[in-house]
Amino acid sequence: MGETVRVRPLADGDWDAVVALERDAYTGLGLSEGRAALQSRAAASPDTCFVVDVGSRTAGYALALPYPFRRYPDLARAEDTATASGPGNLHLHDIVVAPGLRRRGLARALLRHLAGTARARGDERISLVAVGGTAPFWSARGFTPHPGVVPVGAYGTDAVYMSRPVPSLAPVPSLREVS
Repeated sequence: MGETVRVRPLADGDWDAVVALERDAYTGLGLSEGRAALQSRAAASPDTCFVVDVGSRTAGYALALPYPFRRYPDLARAEDTATASGPGNLHLHDIVVAPGLRRRGLARALLRHLAGTARARGDERISLVAVGGTAPFWSARGFTPHPGVVPVGAYGTDAVYMSRPVPSLAPVPSLREVS
């Protein structure tokens, strides 16, 4: 790749790129939420939402928010910032990397940064809803399915609620640049 890779907090100026990435990733699955819903999720927990840059390009993003274990956001409505839960479970609502930049470790960098953030917050678990047949991808990253937790129909027929413990082996990573 040769360009600098940097994970950083999501900023107001990132929304056009985030919305475009989300639309491209989820419209074909019927799961695109649109700008207002995405911004509501980030507003519920701005300290747990990040972008990954490659050079000057926003190459991907992760939106996560505190959510009770075995619960997940309703895709049909915006998030209410007053109902965000405290530490315990950090729900990875969305992680997307631009198609031309996949398989280069960018999602892994976002996930590693998110795990460090969860650890610093005192979270014990990270959860997500795997969509579009991605459960094997998440299983390979230590997430296990939870039978009986059925996401609302808006997540698709193959949706799987999954979680993993927050790793505690390494110190909390700081924002850093990797060449």
